[in-house]
Amino acid sequence: MHIVRFVDQYGDVRVGLAEALQADAGLRVFLDQLKVGSLLRLGIDDLRELTERTASTPAVSAVGDVQLLPPVDGRTEIWAAGVTYQRSREARVQESTEQSVYEKVYDAQRPELFFKALPWRVVTEGEPIAVRTDSPLNVPEPELALVANRHAEIVGYLVANDVSSRSIEGENPLYLPQAKVYAGSCAISAGIRPAWELPAVPDLTIRLQIDRAGNCVFDESITTAAFHRKLPELVDYLFQCQPFPDGAVLSTGTGIVPPIDFTLTAGDLVRISIEEVGTLRNTVVAGIDALNWLVDAAADPRRRPDIQLS
Repeated sequence: MHIVRFVDQYGDVRVGLAEALQADAGLRVFLDQLKVGSLLRLGIDDLRELTERTASTPAVSAVGDVQLLPPVDGRTEIWAAGVTYQRSREARVQESTEQSVYEKVYDAQRPELFFKALPWRVVTEGEPIAVRTDSPLNVPEPELALVANRHAEIVGYLVANDVSSRSIEGENPLYLPQAKVYAGSCAISAGIRPAWELPAVPDLTIRLQIDRAGNCVFDESITTAAFHRKLPELVDYLFQCQPFPDGAVLSTGTGIVPPIDFTLTAGDLVRISIEEVGTLRNTVVAGIDALNWLVDAAADPRRRPDIQLS
């Protein structure tokens, strides 16, 4: 099952349960729950009970009959962690003018955490991601994302793409927000996989594939067994001295890094899959104009691109 957010046939935004993220899969609706943020106010036991009760109700439609939206809303924030894999540490040291910063944070007790996006800026399956036109080196960062409720409990998982400018961050670590936070830089899969359905998180395969003009130009995998930190530890640090009344999504860093001279270009297709969690496919665009629709979609989700699921 996946917790999803969608526009129904009447134009209303609803929250429901998809049997799978496929066009012919059954879709059920949470009664009296209109936002994912409302679900994330519940404790994990209450959320599980509500989810399992909803799963026992009849399907109201097929997933392919509705418009899927990013499964975040309300006051939920999206954050991210960095330098959580040995490979990521090596890449940051290679590209940065301040190499010791990344060496120190990898071994430090306190992790690197940074704000990524508000819900209205997030894109999902089938929608475009963007690269900055003022940066010559831009890369996808495939990551497992944790969905935490307001009580700092991990209640679900997502596939995330922390699209980043390597050249801007490499020039100066203080430029990190510009390298990480811009229109089209944050993508998450269309459904939250409940945590109680996925007990074996420490060893999941993450795969990144990039197609260009019909040819695969990058294909690499890693498992979460290579993760340097414990997942609850990251959530604990995020919630220290910071309330998240509608929960938070925390992307946990990448262990897949393209070569130093690789960059995304407009038209590339980026595919990320995480075993048991889901997939995320996005086409690359360049510049802010290609994401202007996000502003209108904040008030009217029907302005979003129509997602076609197989």
